[in-house]
Amino acid sequence: MPESMLPAAQIVITVALAAWMITGFTPLPGRWLRWKMFCHATFTIVQLTGTKDGHTEPVNVYDHLSPGSFILGPPQLQTILDHLTASGRYDRIDGIGRVLSARGEQPVKVVASRVVL
Repeated sequence: MPESMLPAAQIVITVALAAWMITGFTPLPGRWLRWKMFCHATFTIVQLTGTKDGHTEPVNVYDHLSPGSFILGPPQLQTILDHLTASGRYDRIDGIGRVLSARGEQPVKVVASRVVL
C-alpha cells in the first residue's frame, strides 16, 4: 500500500503545481498570484523609417534603449524619436505598429516624428 501512495501523491502535487502556474499567468489584473508585469506593462511594436536628406532607411528604436530593456511604451518611444530628430540623425521618422497593454491591443502611428494613438 505505501508504494502506491507515493506515485499518487507525486501526481497530485505535480498537477496542483501545474494548475497554480497556469492560473498565475492568466490576464486578470490585480488578483492574488497574478504576475503583474503582464497586467500593467505597455509594449509598443513598431516598424519605423527615418528620412534624412531624401534618403529613407529603417529605424530600430531598440538600438537606443539601455542594455536589457525591452519594454517600450508610447512616452519612451516619443523620447527616442525626439532624440533621433534633435540630434540630426533624421529629419523625420514615420511608421505604424501596435500598442499592447492591459486594455488590449491598439493601433499606433508615427507621423512626422510624433506618436499618434
